Amino acid sequence: MNMSTGPGGPCGQVNDGHDDDGSDCSEVLERVFFFIDNELPTADVAQIQHHLDECGPCLAKYDLERTVKLLVQRSCTERAPADLRDKVLLRIRQVHLEITEVDVTQQRAD
Repeated sequence: MNMSTGPGGPCGQVNDGHDDDGSDCSEVLERVFFFIDNELPTADVAQIQHHLDECGPCLAKYDLERTVKLLVQRSCTERAPADLRDKVLLRIRQVHLEITEVDVTQQRAD
C-alpha cells in the first residue's frame, strides 16, 4: 500500500522529503506493515524506528495501521465449521489437479 501524496511524503514534511537518516515518509509507510510484523532486517527496523521517533504524522499512521491490524486479528478467532473446511480443501485439491493437468497437456503440446 503506497500512501504517498506528493513531495515530502504523505505526512507533508517539507524538508526535501527525507528524514536525517535518509528515509522519506513514503518509503517508511510502504514498509510499515513489515515493521509491524517484525519482518525487516535489524538495520531497517532501526531506520524506520528512528523515522517514526522524529515524524509525528508517520507515527500516527503507524499507530492507526497497528491498531487496525490488532482489531482484525482479535476479530478473526472463529474457526470455520468442519464440513465447510473439508469442502474448501477438496475444492483446492480439485483446482490444483486441474492446473496440473493443463500444465502436463501444454508440455506435451510443446
